Amino acid sequence: MQQFRSRAVSCLIFFLLASFAFGRDFSRPVAQACLTYPAHDDHSVEKVCIAADPYDTPDKARIFSVDFQQHGFLPIFFIVTNNGDHAVSLASLNIQLITAHHSKLTPVAPDDMYRRMSNPQARTTPLPIPIPRKKIKGTISRKDVDEIESSQFAAHLVEPHATQSGFLFFDVQEISNPMAGANLDVTGVFDADGKELLYFEIPLEKYSSAPQ
Repeated sequence: MQQFRSRAVSCLIFFLLASFAFGRDFSRPVAQACLTYPAHDDHSVEKVCIAADPYDTPDKARIFSVDFQQHGFLPIFFIVTNNGDHAVSLASLNIQLITAHHSKLTPVAPDDMYRRMSNPQARTTPLPIPIPRKKIKGTISRKDVDEIESSQFAAHLVEPHATQSGFLFFDVQEISNPMAGANLDVTGVFDADGKELLYFEIPLEKYSSAPQ
């Protein structure tokens, strides 16, 4: 019996150490009501609200095992709430992060993220002149790939009285303060009749931590 207990304790210790070493699987935040996020644009007549919640602080970024900031990426939790009685289409969704200096950044594709993380010198978009980059020792694991894929915003439709959410990632490696004076502009949201809704403009400069 004593030997059995010793083995059981040893197994438990091993399991706890393994859990600590490998970390927990990524768990996407549960989206709150759109209006509770400081950065949002509510189209009350069209009954669609879009919010953006930047994960640009160490506290919030702790949900990830990947250090996206180190690799030059800004994660933004993107929330679309449909308060109407008919579905809205996001199949033609177009999103741009427009900085104070009028740079227009679009969400980075997962393949470009993998390329950057496995090769820190890789660019996600061409630049007119070579700009020195801080070297980062980069590797990418299956777990990192799974985390990126499972965190992405990938919805093509928002059902009536429902919310879709997920993360967008922007390449901000060359921008020292991407949030200052920035807006997130969203077009390509269509109602059930195929009519495009007026564009959404979400100011990020006044952003403060939203409830999680």
